[in-house]
Amino acid sequence: MDFPSPTTLAAPAFILAVIWEWWAVKSGRAGGRYETKDAITSLAMGTGNLVVNTITGAIALWMMMLAWPYRLIEIPVTWWSLLVLFVAYDFVYYWKHRFAHRMRWFWMEHVTHHSSEHYNLTTALRQPWFGPFTGLILVGLPLVILGFHPLFIFFAGGLNLVYQFWIHTESIGKMPGWFEAVMNTPSHHRVHHATNPRYLDSNYAGVFIVWDRMFGSFVPELENDPPKYGIVKPLGSYNPLAVAFHEAGGLAKDCWRDGLRPDRWVRRAINGPGWSPDGKHTRSDELKAAWIAEHPEDAGTPGLPKA
Repeated sequence: MDFPSPTTLAAPAFILAVIWEWWAVKSGRAGGRYETKDAITSLAMGTGNLVVNTITGAIALWMMMLAWPYRLIEIPVTWWSLLVLFVAYDFVYYWKHRFAHRMRWFWMEHVTHHSSEHYNLTTALRQPWFGPFTGLILVGLPLVILGFHPLFIFFAGGLNLVYQFWIHTESIGKMPGWFEAVMNTPSHHRVHHATNPRYLDSNYAGVFIVWDRMFGSFVPELENDPPKYGIVKPLGSYNPLAVAFHEAGGLAKDCWRDGLRPDRWVRRAINGPGWSPDGKHTRSDELKAAWIAEHPEDAGTPGLPKA
């Protein structure tokens, strides 16, 4: 069983699209921002991700193949099974993505993708260098148990990533209402990348925004609160190594300060970014509450609590 790599096949189109957007933004023909050092860093992260995944691809496949002997049935590779798998994969991706934001162990990998303070097509290429080593890939095991071959799942995952490339832009406004209601769009994903308190931890979908609408994590982009991009504690570095591993280093330092307290280490890993053993948390929930305390008129508006 063999499948082409959708992301590899799409790579020339990605590069051409980046060149076009860069030119269009710099010439004033399209909205958005480009900062040369930031864009080069994103491209370097994408290249590094490709190298890491090439080296660790066999490990990732082995991890998924562990569950293959325990499949309930074996689903054939057909056009209809690809459609079913594409939707099912995006459902799994939603939860995988949600875990990546709500558990620090997984966030230390995913934070790479959010570290840019700009939002353009190069941001889509700013990918982590962890390979399969955080174990987040294993969230897809239920698809293997159902009977989809791991290589088939990787193919569907590649198609999912190809779709997500074009939504990383400020050059496209809102799409028609019916499309915005069902599909992930640049508007929805700008919200996901924003650090505005109302937008934190929302819009996790890869392709179908209906998952966020179903599970209460959808927040619309508001004209009176334009997204501000990056991470809550700005990285302030264009060094690819810092971009890739700064949060892993931060988690290690926090655990070192805890001393020989494995219970704290585990709680730091499984709780959300900003959790602290002293109870002085700075997670997204606390940041939203702090915003409401300072701006009570915003209580109950999209993405913010009522009190």
